[in-house]
Amino acid sequence: MGPLLALASAVCYGIVDFTGGLLSRRAHFAAVTFLGQIGGLLLATAAALLLPVDAVRPVDLLWGALSGVGSGAAMHFLNRGLSHGAMSVVVPVSAVTGVGLSVVCGVLLGDRPTAVAWLGIALSVPALWMVCGGGTDDDGGGVPDGLLASAGVALQYIALAQAGASSGLWPVAAGRAAAVLVLLPAAARRPGRLHLSPVRAVQALLVGAGAALGLTLYLLAAQRQLLAVAVVLASLYPALPVILGLALLHERLSRRQMVGLVGAGLATVLLTLG
Repeated sequence: MGPLLALASAVCYGIVDFTGGLLSRRAHFAAVTFLGQIGGLLLATAAALLLPVDAVRPVDLLWGALSGVGSGAAMHFLNRGLSHGAMSVVVPVSAVTGVGLSVVCGVLLGDRPTAVAWLGIALSVPALWMVCGGGTDDDGGGVPDGLLASAGVALQYIALAQAGASSGLWPVAAGRAAAVLVLLPAAARRPGRLHLSPVRAVQALLVGAGAALGLTLYLLAAQRQLLAVAVVLASLYPALPVILGLALLHERLSRRQMVGLVGAGLATVLLTLG
């Protein structure tokens, strides 16, 4: 079940990435990001209340909160980078570097992937880069923000994986609360950005709820398999917005992205078998 849960997490994140991107074209990204974290907090808290737990350990809540700090930082720097840098630079830098940092940390924490899994990990890195359109724009703007966002992504995944199963989904809820607090100062500086129509506000809340669902599935996956494998499978989510953009928005698929999608598919098979 571990690989399936991680892939389900990737599907959730892919849909969230696609719908959140469309929504950010119609509303200020700061409002979408902040309200999204509130939506995630509401869903995670409701799910945690419904799921029976043995005992909620404070250390697990701390790991969850640290994961939420990573989530909030990742969203802040990613959106800031996209506001002034090329998407073809910021997104692949954050995705690929985040995977690399997470895998290295997983190995340092005791992960021992098989040879087949290592091959899948090695294949996933260039595949993610090509799917995200890396290298198609010579403008290097946004690289620092992409690197900072990748550190947040790695912190999100690594910290959440340290939470024990006995605490249920409360670490995810603690993480969403921490993410709201991390993003609150930026939102408070310019409260006018948070003014959305009721329909847009509900959409932003649903996007955040979808992200919280993705993190919940990732947590369950990380409890059942190696951290390195769970992170890489969950991080294949950029492939889905590309496919949805092709199917729904009639966007053109470049040869680079096509090769990347094939590579991501092969990496998925290898990681599942490994």
